[in-house]
Amino acid sequence: MNLKNSNFQTKASALASYVDPPISQAMSRHLTPALLALALLTPFAPAGAQTTPGKPLSLEEAVGLALKKNFDIQIQTFTTQNARESFNASSAIFDPTLTSSITRSVSQAASNTSRLDGAQLEGPRNDGTTVRAGVSQRLAPTNGVIGLSANLTRSATNSSNALLNPSFGNGLTATLSQPLLRNVGRESATSASRRSKLGVDIALLGYTSRILTVIAATETAYYNLVSARETVRIRQLTLERNQNLFDENTARRATGVMTDLDVLTAEVGVANARRALIIAQQNVADREDALLNVINLPEFDSRPGPVRFDDFKGNVPSFATSYKLARERFPDALTQQEAIKQFELDLIVAQKNLKPTLNLDASLGYTAKATKDGFGGAIANIPNDHGNNWSLGVNYSMPWGQQADKANHRSSLNTVRSQKVRLEQLEQTLVVNVRGAVRAVETQLVAVEIAGKATELSARQYDLQKARFDAGLSTARLVLQAQEDLETARFNELAAKVALRQANGEVSRLEASSLGRYNVQLPQ
Repeated sequence: MNLKNSNFQTKASALASYVDPPISQAMSRHLTPALLALALLTPFAPAGAQTTPGKPLSLEEAVGLALKKNFDIQIQTFTTQNARESFNASSAIFDPTLTSSITRSVSQAASNTSRLDGAQLEGPRNDGTTVRAGVSQRLAPTNGVIGLSANLTRSATNSSNALLNPSFGNGLTATLSQPLLRNVGRESATSASRRSKLGVDIALLGYTSRILTVIAATETAYYNLVSARETVRIRQLTLERNQNLFDENTARRATGVMTDLDVLTAEVGVANARRALIIAQQNVADREDALLNVINLPEFDSRPGPVRFDDFKGNVPSFATSYKLARERFPDALTQQEAIKQFELDLIVAQKNLKPTLNLDASLGYTAKATKDGFGGAIANIPNDHGNNWSLGVNYSMPWGQQADKANHRSSLNTVRSQKVRLEQLEQTLVVNVRGAVRAVETQLVAVEIAGKATELSARQYDLQKARFDAGLSTARLVLQAQEDLETARFNELAAKVALRQANGEVSRLEASSLGRYNVQLPQ
């Protein structure tokens, strides 16, 4: 009997005819509908179980698609770009700052209150225009700020007492503001930019870590799909053999060699195989969606092409070599080291901030002799015909007790210490993870070899049991048991192969050697 999608009642009566009347009456109420329901489900396998496209999808191609389109990597790219912009912003404090202004002012009094004002009939009037331009620059070696500014003025009045009307003037001033205790020196001047530079390094390490994670996730999703499709193949092979056994039992029952119970046993084997196949087909669809999600292909109606295991050519890794590479390359530990450097910079600034504020402010200026020959004349007077002015001052301040500064220093010190402890924890975890990954590769290499031999043995045992059945020396139940043992052995071998490749992928992730294996070019 071949269970196809046909009328349910026809199938029920047909199946009932294979069993003895007493058995038929008991089983038809419970077992037969369940078996037929499973049979009816078979033609409606999940969409993912459809025949895959003809173009194979290699692991390298899947990883390449994931690295190009994965959402997490795209997000991390923006994070890295923002870190670069933060560095550019913090470095800009050493760029010269240009300033300029122009001011026009007029004042007109309502009346004259004194003959000394020089205005006889109306109130005093003053009309002035001032143009200023300057540049300032922060000095990286000292954290001081120097500046240079110039101004041009024009003044007009209605007073008859003015010697020059209008009069033009010019001035040139150099300034210096230099901290002497707090915030002095290159470390204070460049702490923000150096911290931002370390932030760029941390962002790049985060980008590398994300790439390694995506590669590992892609490998896992790819291997899971290979395993799921291979499971379907094994389930289909089991179904075919169970169907053949059922057909043989049906034919032998007609000759009186087999009983109705033998036929029913084979019938149950077919139904169970169909159920297992349907579940396996559903799992294939889920695994296909998982892979499509990792590589970010939104066309979920288009299934991945044929996938397969490449021959495992890796050698048993050495713990010493793998751990050395992990210490040098694994992004998480390197990120923690860079973070400690950032917090150490904060500690240096906090230590300097324990000192009081003592700033030196100085200025030196020249003012040209006033002239009525316009701005050009005022500018020409600066080199030879000018006045001068200078100032020198020291400003001192210190909060009483410096409670806030001391608290900030203690907090920075505790942060550095805690981050160093965190680094020790990461390094210890790295040792454990590398040990476990290396050990897993060693174990799974042996497991694959043993599982292969077990599969070979189970296949021979099945062939022997089937031969005994064909000769009338065995039962359908023993053949089904041998078939189940063979199926279990195949699944164990498949699981060992997947576990071996996943363990090897974890070693590559910890070593960061998967970057070279897939020719990943990191941004500089």
